[in-house]
Amino acid sequence: MARKRRSGCPVSISLELLGDRWSLLVVRDLMVRGCRTFKEFQASGEGIASNVLTDRLRRLQEVGIVETETAGADGRRVHYRLTERGIDLAPLLLDLLVWGSKHERSSAPAALVERMERDREGFLAEVRRRWKERDYTPLIPKFRSEA
Repeated sequence: MARKRRSGCPVSISLELLGDRWSLLVVRDLMVRGCRTFKEFQASGEGIASNVLTDRLRRLQEVGIVETETAGADGRRVHYRLTERGIDLAPLLLDLLVWGSKHERSSAPAALVERMERDREGFLAEVRRRWKERDYTPLIPKFRSEA
């Protein structure tokens, strides 16, 4: 179903898809924290309500950023996974992480942020490699709730 856009501006379109409080955090958890299940997203430490998480996962699926896969033989359990369109958000998330740690107090480890900034292309290549190989080992730690 095609949505009517506010404008043709790429920034405006991107914000319509991702500009809420939770969507990019869900993408982050899929991309670099190894989350795959609803329960893992809820345990990510951000405090997202289950109804909000359900809505964001559904919206991210509708716009082609997230897909689901059947988990094992059960058929009722699902694992979430980024699509190609979703993994293409890696540079944006990296830039947001670096920007936020530079300009605001955060609990992101300084050495990790420096490495990300210094070897941006290497970090992005590792994110993409893990996605392709379905390596769900966390790449970045959970950050403390208070800086």
